[in-house]
Amino acid sequence: MGSLPSREVRPGPIPGHVINEHAALEPVPAGWVLLPPGDAALSRRIKADGPTWTMVEMKGRKRFSRGIWAPAERVAALRAELGTERADPAYQRQLAAGRLRRAREEQAYVGEFQDAVRTFLGFHPRYATAADQLAALIATHATPVGSGTVARTERIPVEQRAEAATIAWLRHQTTGYDTMVIPRVKGQRREVRRMLAQRSQHLLRQYRAGSDLDAALCPLQTALRKHQPAPALPTEVQGRLF
Repeated sequence: MGSLPSREVRPGPIPGHVINEHAALEPVPAGWVLLPPGDAALSRRIKADGPTWTMVEMKGRKRFSRGIWAPAERVAALRAELGTERADPAYQRQLAAGRLRRAREEQAYVGEFQDAVRTFLGFHPRYATAADQLAALIATHATPVGSGTVARTERIPVEQRAEAATIAWLRHQTTGYDTMVIPRVKGQRREVRRMLAQRSQHLLRQYRAGSDLDAALCPLQTALRKHQPAPALPTEVQGRLF
């Protein structure tokens, strides 16, 4: 068959076939198998070792990996090679050290991001407690690895990530955005988001100015109360329940 280039394909409607880059149905080369997603190290080796077909499924604007097509013998050999390496105690120590390093880096980034959110909020000292709680909530929501939020992108400075994450959190938590029926008109959702962002910015300005706010009516206070942990039951009540 000769050398086959590495390509990106889509899942086909029948087994052993894919939709190629020309939107045509194409059979998978004989002797190839589909390596399911999930083992990043093995996937990297398979791709580096020779031609592959990466299968990606599109759902809207989102891309979902559905595995890698590659020669069965190559997949088996590299899987066995990687398995031998992983059984070595030295590999396990290296893996543990890598996890610890990433955990420390992640903890540092979460702290940096939370500080950036607090700086963007810039609340008046009378609302310092609300700023601390809000910054923590936004950081907790936005920073998990794999969350796909703006906080995980490196394309913009952390200050801009903090601003975008704050406005997004306020949109979902202090407005009716999640229950709005928005017409499927090009640009309509963007316009709604712009309008709600202006509303959120107005709310933030009130907190920055230290304005008197009715806690019972303020949407931000309502959202913060919703995320407060429930108070612990007295010991005697717990005893009756359990």
